[in-house]
Amino acid sequence: MTVQVFGFRNDPDTRKAQRFFSDRRIAVHFVDLDERPASPGELRRFKERFGAAALLNRESPRFRALGLRVAGDSPERVLDRAVTEPRLLRTPLVRCANRLSVGHAPDEWTAWMETHRQA
Repeated sequence: MTVQVFGFRNDPDTRKAQRFFSDRRIAVHFVDLDERPASPGELRRFKERFGAAALLNRESPRFRALGLRVAGDSPERVLDRAVTEPRLLRTPLVRCANRLSVGHAPDEWTAWMETHRQA
């Protein structure tokens, strides 16, 4: 079992996700979104599962700095912008095979591990 974690080195929730998996001896492939933004295809995978609005961090300083709080753009347009402005995303984005999660979701990750053990 290997997981891919998209996030930022200085984000507490991303660090919690990495720690969660490493404490359970699960291989983690970390993608620092500051160094390598998520591809449009990768974001599309999360958008299809959760919807564009669930991927956006409306409380982030970058969201406010860009004036998106008052701009009234649709979540889809803002998500398109997140390809070049990854700080607009809610992190961590975690992928394990065809399973996905957004944000800190230890209960969901535990369920993944249980399913993996039974298989």
